[in-house]
Amino acid sequence: MTAAVAETSGPAPRTGGSRQLAGTGALLRLALRRDRVMLPVWVIVVVGIVLAMPGSLEKTYGTAAERADAMRSMNANSSMRALYSPVFGDTIGALSAWRIGVYAAILAAVMSLIIVVRHTREEEETGRQEMISAAMVGRRAPLTAALLAAFVANAAVGLLIAAGMAGQGSAGALALGLGVAGTGMLFATMAAIVAQLTESARLAKGLTSAALGTAYVLKAAGDAGTRGGESALTWISPLGWVENLRAYAGERWWVLLLIAAATVAQGALAYDLAGRRDVGMSFLPTRPGPAKGRLATAGALAWRLQRGSVLGWVIGFLAAGVVFGGMVDGAADIVGDNENTRDIIERMGGQSGLTDAFLATMVGMLGMVTALYVVASVLRLHGEETSQRAEPVLAGAVGRLRWASGHLVIAFGGALLLMLVGGLGLAVGYGQDLGPIMGACLVQVAAIWALGGLAVLLVGAFPRAAVAAWAVAGVCLAVGWIGPALSLPQAALNVSPYGHLPKLPGGGMEWAPVVVLLAIAAAFVATGLAGLRRRDMIS
Repeated sequence: MTAAVAETSGPAPRTGGSRQLAGTGALLRLALRRDRVMLPVWVIVVVGIVLAMPGSLEKTYGTAAERADAMRSMNANSSMRALYSPVFGDTIGALSAWRIGVYAAILAAVMSLIIVVRHTREEEETGRQEMISAAMVGRRAPLTAALLAAFVANAAVGLLIAAGMAGQGSAGALALGLGVAGTGMLFATMAAIVAQLTESARLAKGLTSAALGTAYVLKAAGDAGTRGGESALTWISPLGWVENLRAYAGERWWVLLLIAAATVAQGALAYDLAGRRDVGMSFLPTRPGPAKGRLATAGALAWRLQRGSVLGWVIGFLAAGVVFGGMVDGAADIVGDNENTRDIIERMGGQSGLTDAFLATMVGMLGMVTALYVVASVLRLHGEETSQRAEPVLAGAVGRLRWASGHLVIAFGGALLLMLVGGLGLAVGYGQDLGPIMGACLVQVAAIWALGGLAVLLVGAFPRAAVAAWAVAGVCLAVGWIGPALSLPQAALNVSPYGHLPKLPGGGMEWAPVVVLLAIAAAFVATGLAGLRRRDMIS
């Protein structure tokens, strides 16, 4: 039953504004205490990536002539404009904003949607909010506390970026910091709306993430067609607003008004919706599914629960593969004669020819992103357990291992499927033989499965620490993404399992690290399943 059709209980009568916000301070302190590890890690990662960029670019483009040449070549390449953005200036600050501004805004948006959903819909889904609401807590206090927690995190990100980038120009630093923080708050309020509409925290995160992905696609499509960021598609996307803020390149301060207006409007709608429904209810009810036929087995149920996610990832990987493949022919033109850029590409993709190194780099990026899928899919087990949806399944003639295996087949098999689809897209976009690219993609599966196995180990043997799988995947992604650009030593790059893989295509195949990683993945999975079988279920 949703709030829209609840005739007997209905929403609580409207009361004064102060009473509706009663307890907000206590809830905010509770949220910050619960997130005392997660929030600082997110802030450090987002800020660290931004502040590391100027030094890397100074090594890569040491002279004004090199920076001007880079600006011309990037703006002339539609694929690079789609992947990043147009370049609006040839200073180190402008190039830093071009290279990392939109991606920092995406990270801030992901951080924000996780915070808001965690302290709103997830609290209701687990039943904790109903217990808290029995005390002197106002109707809109939980939503307010969640948004304030997101504001604290984004304010820290914005202030630290502005302070750290001030050496490149105070006005540009302030614009970049406000743009990243403002985008985070925009998606925080969007997540607040979605949390009122859906009954599931997982669905709320998925829908908000889908909106974020759509915003990136719109921005990329608009930037691919125009050089100045003035496409209508770019302006439709909130990420396009960050781009058109033009930090360090003649700042357009009025663009911040668009971000602020959208944030306020979404926040007002979220507050209105929060006052019109009962705790635990939603405006879009979950449809009851059939109890027989295709859902007669635990594996079929797992597929039903995750098929939408798998389909979305497959479509995204196919599109990304085609885009990356279309960039390969222009790799030499993008790099030009800049030895530092060439060195970065070769460190990420191996010491083979530049084209093969660029292809290997793109394959590696697909592999690192696939780790996020496999971790999310494995942690679905943990979500089913903590929300007590697993108990009705296990109460029947379904053992724990059978129940878990359905989700793990989708997690590990889906990761394999994503790499094959991504490889197909690369081959189509590049227009070359499929075999070498597919081989390179399959090699990545060993590292992906190792990280997935670690997630299984945590879920099965250490369920209270299961969310740490996200931190491990994030570290591996950060090391592989920015490590070569920061000229980190190979020992640091080897912290990630991806650092041990052979660089294909172009390099020589090395079976030893692949076999070792697969063995580690198998050991993790076996240990995790053994722990799951022996321990008590979380209630």
